[in-house]
Amino acid sequence: MTHVLITGANGLVARALSRRFPDAVTLTHAQLDITDRDAVFSVARGCLVINCAVVGVEESERDPALAEAVNVRGPALLAEAAERLIHFSSNYVLDPVNVYARTKLEGERAIAGRATIVRTSWVFGAEKESFFSTVHRRLRRGERVQATSDIFACTTWVEHLAARVEEIIGRGDRGLLNVTNEGVCSHEIFAREAARIVGADPALIDVVSEADLRRTPRPRSTPIVTDPPLPHWRDALAAYIESADA
Repeated sequence: MTHVLITGANGLVARALSRRFPDAVTLTHAQLDITDRDAVFSVARGCLVINCAVVGVEESERDPALAEAVNVRGPALLAEAAERLIHFSSNYVLDPVNVYARTKLEGERAIAGRATIVRTSWVFGAEKESFFSTVHRRLRRGERVQATSDIFACTTWVEHLAARVEEIIGRGDRGLLNVTNEGVCSHEIFAREAARIVGADPALIDVVSEADLRRTPRPRSTPIVTDPPLPHWRDALAAYIESADA
């Protein structure tokens, strides 16, 4: 069986995948710089590589050169070295209004035809301190939260993402694939559903615009369709909260 290598091992998606591939070699950014050609070829040659290494939105804006290296050149090197590459991309490539989105789109183009590209969107789970991952706990504690009402996309529970990626690998799927939970929401809609599930007061949600909350622009509407569909995001959120509270 082909050895499995997971890069970016400290991230939410990599951790979920490592549970599904317990024999995989998992390497953090510190352990493998995917922009180092010699290092990549020394560990990735002949492997099935699942690339979770990424420079995110805010860091990309601060350091475009690093974003270009990790989000574009790194995947290209992995595609060259690996027997097979599974690479994660983003819904933001549909409207590349920031450095992160532009480099993720360039990364897709750099490996097109040489990898399986998984586009996903607003991934949440227990091991990430993001809005989507923590809003239910904050509301349940009676904290006020700010939620934007003018940005729309799909959300993705990491456990559903990891399960679908495992299926994709098992089937040998290639090309560009979308993987998100069904349905579209804003941060505000998501927060209101979280409040409903945990019995919190929705008046704790302060509705703001994206421009008021963050300096780096985000695309306004970037929903993507998964085929076959994953569970609806409301069901995914309920399952996540139940599992997090278990």
